[in-house]
Amino acid sequence: MAELKFYSAPWCPDCHAAKRVLDERGIEHTVVDIDENPQAVEIIISARGKRVVPTLEYKGAFIDGNKFNRERFEKELDELLSR
Repeated sequence: MAELKFYSAPWCPDCHAAKRVLDERGIEHTVVDIDENPQAVEIIISARGKRVVPTLEYKGAFIDGNKFNRERFEKELDELLSR
């Protein structure tokens, strides 16, 4: 199974909300802290056109949880993971 990467920052409330969803649903993921890994910011900007967290990457596709809306996030997450 491909790895789900979760780009986040400890100061980001949307990241905390998105991580709760992943944890509640038992979805395995690798957390990439953008404060500790500046290269991650470059990946996000390349994929999303701007620095936005949380950003999730799976099989080369990306979604973000900016302005977190649980319903929208879960729908986009399900679509991402069905790739």
